[in-house]
Amino acid sequence: MTLGQQRFEYYFLQLEELLLAASKTDNAALYLYKNDGRTKVFMLEALARLYADLQEEKKFLKINARFKLVEDALGAIDYYDSFSNEFKASKKIPIEIKNWLAKKVIEKQVELNAALISGKWINHDPLRTNKIRKKLNKMKWQSPESEIKAIKIFYENAIQTINKFYSEVGNPFTDIEIHVHEIRRKLRWLSIYPKALQGAIQLVDNKVVDKNVKKYLTQEIVTSPFNIMPKVGANNVTLKLEKNYFLALSNMIQSLGTLKDNGLKIMVLVEAIMATQKVSDATAIKNALSLSSNKPDAFKKILEVASALCKVYFEEGNLKKLL
Repeated sequence: MTLGQQRFEYYFLQLEELLLAASKTDNAALYLYKNDGRTKVFMLEALARLYADLQEEKKFLKINARFKLVEDALGAIDYYDSFSNEFKASKKIPIEIKNWLAKKVIEKQVELNAALISGKWINHDPLRTNKIRKKLNKMKWQSPESEIKAIKIFYENAIQTINKFYSEVGNPFTDIEIHVHEIRRKLRWLSIYPKALQGAIQLVDNKVVDKNVKKYLTQEIVTSPFNIMPKVGANNVTLKLEKNYFLALSNMIQSLGTLKDNGLKIMVLVEAIMATQKVSDATAIKNALSLSSNKPDAFKKILEVASALCKVYFEEGNLKKLL
């Protein structure tokens, strides 16, 4: 088994254990959600995305689409469930909104359960994971040395794509979802691949003296277990990323995530109000801002802060210094 196959297998085994257990419950979707199935699928999606660029693009894109369907569905459950739980104790949030959110959680579970069955992830022999495993066995895999060189090029291209995206939409941002959320998604993939590749990417501290990067190295970021790379293991060659710039990347992902979540909290309330009340868009936004204890210019402030953070980060050229 090649290193590439071993990386998929590592998460296949974890996911299969969850799928088999989930199939014995009366709500497989809820079981997967409660037992962190999303992380396993997310890592497999990351591997499929990366290998689609490295080799046999069409085959890996098809595999990736299957993982993404499940991961998106789990993400939808998490989205409504998180806000539903957050609002439960609030006396400001009307009961009809709380009930609507609770129903959305169930609705998304029903959708995922249907997708799990139709996609042959559960209640089928062989499971979808085994079908994908067989496809991987038939593929041609690069040598570890060639693969690492290709991963380096992949990172360089990804960084160029992100820089281009920012130059087109970030001066300043004007939309939380398609600008702030999207650039965070792109940045986050760069931090996900090292975990998914299980040791093929390592951080190296070359003691680079850069006064600009120090502000990103907070105690929380420096000590975060997420910023500890998997052990090298069977990887006899690795891609080295500069540690401080990886930590700076992690800081940006966290900061943008906080801003994004603040915006989504307002947006989910707008959605709930529109679904439960006969009001205009403007009234729904006004009411959502009030219910979430935000000022009328909350969206504007989120966009301004996100724009300012990214302006500094990208002008410093931190992404290019990763490699």
